[in-house]
Amino acid sequence: METLQRTANRGSISTGYDIENSLKFEPDNSETIQDAHNIAGNKRELTISFWCKITELGTQRMPLTAGARQARIWFDTNDQLTLQLQDAPGYLVKTNRVFRDTSAWYHIVVAIDTTQATDSNRIKLWVNGVQETSWATTQWPPQNFEGFFNVNQSHHVSDPGYYFAGYIADFFFIDDQVLQATDFGEYDEDSGIWIPKEYDGTFSGQSFYLKFDNASDLDERSDGLSNGVSMSLYNITAADQATDTPTNNFATGNPLVPLKANTILTEGATNFKNVGSAGWASFAPSIAVQSGKWYVEFTAAGATTFCGVGNVNNFLNSIYYGNWNTSIGFYGISGLLFIDGATSTWSGLAYGSGDIVGIALDKDNGYVYMSKNGTWANSGDPTSGASGTGGVALTQGNSDYSASDYFYIGGSHNINSGILQANYGGYTTDTPASPETDANGYGTFEYAPPSGYYALCTKNLAEYG
Repeated sequence: METLQRTANRGSISTGYDIENSLKFEPDNSETIQDAHNIAGNKRELTISFWCKITELGTQRMPLTAGARQARIWFDTNDQLTLQLQDAPGYLVKTNRVFRDTSAWYHIVVAIDTTQATDSNRIKLWVNGVQETSWATTQWPPQNFEGFFNVNQSHHVSDPGYYFAGYIADFFFIDDQVLQATDFGEYDEDSGIWIPKEYDGTFSGQSFYLKFDNASDLDERSDGLSNGVSMSLYNITAADQATDTPTNNFATGNPLVPLKANTILTEGATNFKNVGSAGWASFAPSIAVQSGKWYVEFTAAGATTFCGVGNVNNFLNSIYYGNWNTSIGFYGISGLLFIDGATSTWSGLAYGSGDIVGIALDKDNGYVYMSKNGTWANSGDPTSGASGTGGVALTQGNSDYSASDYFYIGGSHNINSGILQANYGGYTTDTPASPETDANGYGTFEYAPPSGYYALCTKNLAEYG
């Protein structure tokens, strides 16, 4: 089991229990769910379990708070995870380790049992099945202490003021029971990855369970109780539902790769925007591919937008796709093609603000294709295989586009011109008029991916990557 624990860090596959949806939270939109919690429950014994995928680092992000932030679970400005039962005198624990993997789903389980005689048993915290025991701070509560979780005051999933940034799935608040991580997850026997499993326990008292699977009622409860727990959505709509989940992890923008100063990723790391004077900048997704056929859509910020592909090894010095060795960029102005920083003759399609640019990367045959609003440029046929009809060969340019190299599918633009929106299939701020999926039923796109091309998610990668 020790070996399994060392590799259990993603929760991106399933062995029978699938989580279909998550909920995207964006601080800029002040998105939160309020639980009025009109009746107090057991404040000494309770369990909290949820999955989250963080998309912003270095700021306070609070997935759950209670009683005007008296009790809270949060990632601090150093990206350490902290649990606090009361504001003063504190009664908290803070991890030594930090949580900065924005490509992964974290499973967080908190068990509170202040009836325990041993102080260190009164708060237990697991992340991806591993109990935290290395603490930067410990202020254990006294025996039989009653904290602010489960008081008859408002609780918030994503705290107002310290809104969570990212995705949350399978949220349990279990009253009057002290459970463990293994009640909600397990290790996959083959990979050693910590994955969700179906909860087969009971709900009582002031418990609640949120699956986020009903787009028309995203605070709908799945616990079957009528207990004074009253949910309200604030600034959350059906458009905030995502298919990026712990059992099918989708690519999102990666804030860990160097972004230019004054640029940030928002909306579940799918929007690339300017927060100051920035000029040209690029972003890359959290998933790179070495083989297979993949489809991504971008909503252009303006004509000064590049969409394209690039070797991950050279991305650190990027200005825009097509500017560095082993990169290809399709430029909105005049529909130009850039390869390794040089403009190439190509029968492209010019595009501008609001146009949807499709990128189809065929790593198996060594071609990349570009479409505008569903029409493939240069009479391209992404299904043409080795002939590469209308595609751009990855063997062009100044450097070796080796089949063994990993490639990003990303975007660049003059950041002052607007917000570049990426759709890797798991979430997009642009709700497709007639949503399309790949042949496996994954992704939510405006246009159908070409036959044989797939969304960038872990279930597809396991099969084709």
